[in-house]
Amino acid sequence: MSWWEGVILGIVQGLTEFLPVSSSGHLVVVQAVIGLDVPGVFVEVVLHVATLLAVVVVYRRRIWDLVRGVGTGERDAWRSIGLLVLATTPVVIVGGLFGTLIERSFESLAVVGIGFLVTGAILWTSRWVRVRARDEPTASGAVSVGGAQALAMLPGISRSGTTVVVGMWLGLDPVRAAEFSFLMAIPAIAGAAVLQIPDMTGEALAVGVGPLVVSFLAALFSGVFAIRLLVRMLARRAVHRFAPYCWSLGVVTLGWVMLGG
Repeated sequence: MSWWEGVILGIVQGLTEFLPVSSSGHLVVVQAVIGLDVPGVFVEVVLHVATLLAVVVVYRRRIWDLVRGVGTGERDAWRSIGLLVLATTPVVIVGGLFGTLIERSFESLAVVGIGFLVTGAILWTSRWVRVRARDEPTASGAVSVGGAQALAMLPGISRSGTTVVVGMWLGLDPVRAAEFSFLMAIPAIAGAAVLQIPDMTGEALAVGVGPLVVSFLAALFSGVFAIRLLVRMLARRAVHRFAPYCWSLGVVTLGWVMLGG
């Protein structure tokens, strides 16, 4: 991987991990377009750790309040942690049962294209959500948001977009829905990174330390920017504006497949 390829992958990962347009789908498409075949999973893990750090940077006060609250036995903090655990459970179950099948789906641009179309449809439904002001989901709601996160394990389906819109349909304030979605991403991303560690032996040297560092920083800074941009758009209830982009990208991706690209 060259330096410029590292920058491209980092920016794509950082922006699309949090903007509701699917990072996994974009990475598959971008690598296919520029002809990049990154060996193993090391680069993927590095980029996900960078976006994990972006969440910590933006929500550091909320994370600290939860850690402090748990340490002092605050009931609200324990409830919030419990909801995040519930929301993470579907990903663990689905990943354990269908992990191999999900990994194979990343090899199909057709699956990615369909995923983009599904993401667009989900985002478009946010136009009809009635404004309510719940700060956190119920227990069953947390499981539902977690189910949305599990669905987004498929390439082309946006994790942030799907979970935020489902949270809005469950009555969450849009900005609070985003906060819950991004905090929920912490154990999911960290867990996926840990599980991939055994497969990373020697891959750092094969890719190159310099391009990895550049890619990490690009993903981190673009991720922070993307989170703040999405929160501002949610405050204006404008997340549905990403739907036409997802539909267009889905059509282009499927067209590329049909033309033998």
